[in-house]
Order: sequence, then C-alpha cells, then structure tokens
Amino acid sequence: MNVRITILCLTLVRLSSGDSQAQGPVTIRGGNVAISITTGVPEGQPLPVVNTITSLNYRRSVLPTKITVSSSCPAQKFSLKVLATSVTLGIPSPEVTLVNGMFAADFITNIPPGIPRRERCTLRYTGSATYSQGNSLELGNDTHVVTYTVVAQ
Repeated sequence: MNVRITILCLTLVRLSSGDSQAQGPVTIRGGNVAISITTGVPEGQPLPVVNTITSLNYRRSVLPTKITVSSSCPAQKFSLKVLATSVTLGIPSPEVTLVNGMFAADFITNIPPGIPRRERCTLRYTGSATYSQGNSLELGNDTHVVTYTVVAQ
C-alpha cells in the first residue's frame, strides 16, 4: 500500500475594526508536509503516520482571539487530522479531522488579550487510510491546502 498526503499550509489574519494594533503574521515553521503511508499490519489495515515537524507561530493581540483551521482537498480519498500540542497560550481544541470544503473549525481558543508576544504550538498531523480506500498509485495523492486563521473571539 502506498498512500501519499501532501499538506500545503496557509495562514490568514482577520482584524476586527476595534483592533488598532496589528497582530502580526501567523507563520508556519517547518514548511509543507508530506505523509506517506507504506506499511500495514498483516491481515489488518495500514498503519497511520504521525508528523510533528511543523509548528504554528502566532501573536497575542489586544483583543481576545482564537485560531481556526480549514482544509481544501478536491477529490479527497484519505483521512487527515491535525492537533495543536505544546500550546504556549490559549486552549487547544480536540483533534480536528480535515475534510475538503469544511467550515473553519476552532483550533486554539481563548487566547487572552495582552501585550503582543510570540506564541507557538506544534502541529501534529495524522494521516490514515484503509485498504478499501485504495492507494495513491491507483487514485493519485491527496493534496490538502490547510488554512489557519486568527480571528477575534
């Protein structure tokens, strides 16, 4: 079995009209991610692959904020989830399943207002597939464009 999931990350910042102080960029450290599922359990399913090489950097704002996540992956065939770990400020949401065309889901909430400073979390992506879903050689790779957005809460 050979399944390949590629993750291309985008970040957005939406400022509220009451926020006179720029929040600064939200950045992804570690670049784009490729997850390859190549092994499985005999007479079982392919083993999920976890990737934790990327991190999300964000800034505290003068308003309470949150970070949302969404994904675009036309003709998605395989499963991809993301979880914020080692969050320095705010409350991480439970693991989010990324589905093509999904509405933005809460990712880190309750980021309190205060003096702007850099915060960060590790992004834990988990890619999985079943034998019945097929493989990338037959169906092609999944390519997710994952968008992280900072919004006023």
